[in-house]
Amino acid sequence: MTELKDIVYKVSLTSTSGSMDVAVKGVAFDSRKVKPGFLFVAVKGTQADGHQFISKAVDLGASAIVCETLPETLYEKTTYVTVKDSAKSLGIIAANFFGNPSQKLKLIGVTGTNGKTTVATLLYKLFSSLGHRCGLISTVDYRIVDQVLPSTHTTPDPVQLNELLKNMVDAGCAYAFMEVSSHAIHQERIAGLKFAGAIFTNITHDHLDYHKTFENYIKAKKKFFDELSGDAFALVNADDKRGMVMLQNTKATKYTFGLKKLTDFKGRMISNTIEGLEMEMMNKPIWFKLIGDFNAYNILAVFGAAMLFDQDPDQTLTILSSLHSAPGRFELVLPGSKIIAIVDYAHTPDALKNVLETIKSFRTGNEQVITVVGCGGNRDKTKRPLMASIAVRFSDKVVLTSDNPRDEDPMEIIREMQTGIGPSDARKTLVIADREEAIKTACMMANEKDIILVAGKGHETYQEIKGVKHSFDDREVVERMLKLVSN
Repeated sequence: MTELKDIVYKVSLTSTSGSMDVAVKGVAFDSRKVKPGFLFVAVKGTQADGHQFISKAVDLGASAIVCETLPETLYEKTTYVTVKDSAKSLGIIAANFFGNPSQKLKLIGVTGTNGKTTVATLLYKLFSSLGHRCGLISTVDYRIVDQVLPSTHTTPDPVQLNELLKNMVDAGCAYAFMEVSSHAIHQERIAGLKFAGAIFTNITHDHLDYHKTFENYIKAKKKFFDELSGDAFALVNADDKRGMVMLQNTKATKYTFGLKKLTDFKGRMISNTIEGLEMEMMNKPIWFKLIGDFNAYNILAVFGAAMLFDQDPDQTLTILSSLHSAPGRFELVLPGSKIIAIVDYAHTPDALKNVLETIKSFRTGNEQVITVVGCGGNRDKTKRPLMASIAVRFSDKVVLTSDNPRDEDPMEIIREMQTGIGPSDARKTLVIADREEAIKTACMMANEKDIILVAGKGHETYQEIKGVKHSFDDREVVERMLKLVSN
């Protein structure tokens, strides 16, 4: 329990009404979660405006309200605080309420279009193997040392986020690695956090349904680096043309990694196969279990961060060489099977292109590449024809299917994807809206040594249709179908 005056420390207040010495038992921005003695923060969200629920929060026992605009009716026993920006204030308030946990460990944020999950997960695995107690906040799951919690968002809301970080501090964590999404940056979910370091992987076409323009998307990513403190580090991919943009206004110490340019942490690709990749680092060849050029960049980002935290380079490389990627990231299903099947989370044009180019780099030319791909509903529609165009360009056969259609008609999504396919490529394209049937068909079309890529969902274990999440795991379905066709 903390007093209101302490919780609003460093918040830009515009007015107060009532006692600032009131005790606060909890913080909520969803009125349904308010309990007696709670502070309710009215945030203008994308779906609803919290200001409309202030009276409900008071009825449920809120002792104080933080808002941008005062309601018409003020209750005598309730304290009201107005602020310039409720969303930003919520982050600072949540951090204060939970004792500013990000200041009590080394918090590293990973942002970019592709690679966030892999980099954050590899950092967690590496630092854990190096003997440190660590936390992880990722798209796949949240981890507090060995405790695994289900993930709700790539980056949780400020209250959940700071509570997670507090639990990490309580568990003795010295480091925490988290994905930082563009949505989270724009919505101020990370306001009030102190980052020891930030990593930029890359930026490509994504989330334009939310950000509207690519320039806005870039600005959201850049904002993360602009707000770093002078004692933090900023580590960016110099081979991405937006990498140096991220560093333009940051106060943090600047570092780079890459394969092509002269950088602080540099690697050189030697070989790339279905078994792994070989890269020259620190003037010696190192073999890694990860596959593809895109993972070479992920490895360099992780190695660079480890060096910036003064970890032993030889021990770091030894551990890194033994690590596998995050679940659903270029994950081989039934290794040793006569048919090579890969499940990957690739749901952006660039990610799909990276995966298919990686497959192209180790194929002999005598086998077929069969790609199963769809696009999510209620998301960026402009990437749909691009996804289909890339799939047909790099594949011998393509099955267009459903991928979390949400509130949209799967067939309408597929029709929009088909606009990216020319007449000559239409012959090698099948449309099967039922995702399980699509995967089954791909497996039945495949011959020995053919390569099947099932893209878009990766680690996810559900299909979201009309607001309902149905149990569905690409990896489980692929394995079952491979066993079926091999009998």
